[in-house]
Amino acid sequence: MKKSTDDLMNMLKASPDIEDFFRENDDEIFFDSLSRLLDFYRVQKGIKKSEVVQRSCLDRSYAYQLLNGSIKKSPSRDKVIMLCYGLSLDVEETQNVLKKGGCGALYPRDTRDAIIIHCIKSKKSVVETDMKLSEYGLETLIKPPRD
Repeated sequence: MKKSTDDLMNMLKASPDIEDFFRENDDEIFFDSLSRLLDFYRVQKGIKKSEVVQRSCLDRSYAYQLLNGSIKKSPSRDKVIMLCYGLSLDVEETQNVLKKGGCGALYPRDTRDAIIIHCIKSKKSVVETDMKLSEYGLETLIKPPRD
């Protein structure tokens, strides 16, 4: 948190639109659940849930359950990252979502995380990121189906 509560209150009072306030202070606001934060970003970016699901490369029903908040168990870090790809989030937004999801933030000293950070920054897709992870012999985000 970089801004004091008084600063936020003054900004809120001066803001003509609540969406603008949230957009400018998304890392300062406490969303009560991961699904609400994901929905905030989805609405902010004007993306349909179906687009998020498709671009995330997650199982369709599982992705919708995550977006709707109907899954009580916390998703894995990789699944949260995949949702961030589906939402076209930048690195800072992805870090916010990972923190809210109780996952570790992406760490630039870790080879796998550094590749993911670079791919997010370069606006790569989940599939393109997986290809780069594979080049380095690292675990991919998309897990092969179990037999």
